[in-house]
Amino acid sequence: MTLIELDESAQPAIGAALSEHSWDVVDIGGGIRKPEQLLLIFEQVVNLVRRHAPKVAIAFNMSGGDSIEAAKRWL
Repeated sequence: MTLIELDESAQPAIGAALSEHSWDVVDIGGGIRKPEQLLLIFEQVVNLVRRHAPKVAIAFNMSGGDSIEAAKRWL
């Protein structure tokens, strides 16, 4: 899990987390995806995943409690 600050440190933190391992699935949480005011950050996260891990599946959870289920849908 990578928790980010909603500032200029977000993109480097996400890029570093994606580069640390070879991932099968990346789950983008509802905390970034749902609030309309975070649309730009959500777009940035999706494009960072595409850039740093182009072969990874992208999953979306509804809450932190269903992250495993979201990832399992793509494994």
